[in-house]
Amino acid sequence: MLAENKSAFYFLVIACLFAFLVILLGAMTRLKDAGLGCPDWPGCYGQLTIPHQAIKRLNAPFTGLTINPAKAWPEMLHRYAAAILVLLSFAAAVLILHQRKLAQQPVLLATLLLMLLFWQGLLGKWTVTLRLHPLVVMSHLLGGFALLSVLWLLLLRLKPFHIPACTSQEEKLRPWAILGLLFIILQISLGGWTSANYAAFVCTDFPMCQGQWWPPMNFSAGFHLSFNAEQNYEGGVLSTAARTAIQMSHRLGALITTSYLACLIYKLFGTRQGSLLRRMGLILLLLLIIQISLGALNVLWALPLLIAMAHNAVAALLLLSLITLNIYLTLDKGKI
Repeated sequence: MLAENKSAFYFLVIACLFAFLVILLGAMTRLKDAGLGCPDWPGCYGQLTIPHQAIKRLNAPFTGLTINPAKAWPEMLHRYAAAILVLLSFAAAVLILHQRKLAQQPVLLATLLLMLLFWQGLLGKWTVTLRLHPLVVMSHLLGGFALLSVLWLLLLRLKPFHIPACTSQEEKLRPWAILGLLFIILQISLGGWTSANYAAFVCTDFPMCQGQWWPPMNFSAGFHLSFNAEQNYEGGVLSTAARTAIQMSHRLGALITTSYLACLIYKLFGTRQGSLLRRMGLILLLLLIIQISLGALNVLWALPLLIAMAHNAVAALLLLSLITLNIYLTLDKGKI
């Protein structure tokens, strides 16, 4: 491995860890209703840190708002971690692009990484300035998962270790793996939409919702992409029926995704003894069981912070596992 690629690899390892941390801190910010803990961007009430003194003076430019350090700190911790992630990712991308004339350099992925960093910065700003508009919040969440995915792909491309080639028989699982990845992306999107619209609390029982298998729902309102620049979306603005439709869609999506992944895992277990695919199948099975359990506990225990954050973490691990599976089945071993 070239010296610059080796440095980029180490930057990517740390960046992946920070991307994972930023996803968790973003989840914590949403769960603590701290998305508007700092009403300006990129600072907080014009400061780099959360002010504990001269609060009245700092409140003056923000009429109608009161500084709440308990809500401001989660938001600023999220921003600080995101800033470190940007620096790490930028350094890795620059090191890779510096070697762009050499063969098999992941130039397109490095360029995509830079574009994602810029886009995520804009979404982070709009999340605050557009007062937690659900579409922006969900896009920001998906952007975080996309950023983690690209960092992981770059990590696999620059890996200093060898991955054995899969057999022609194993390659037949490629369509299954691709569809599994699409299912998990859709399910993460539904989870993001549920969180952005504060629809997690609308069902307090499981597996039923409001004591019914099919409660009153309004799907058109729940998935209507309206926009009002003057509206404050903190706490959610949709009706109970609309939020119920979102929550039930997330549950139905989970049922479909789980059923499909169970079939995929069964096929992975059917591959040759000791194969990498069998180990991947075991990892997917464990993650899937944990994720289902966390989802149920979120409802039954009224969305406890650590359980809800763990639900986001396992979703990210499922995504990375399916990306790795697809890479193993799809690309030539000399190129990943």
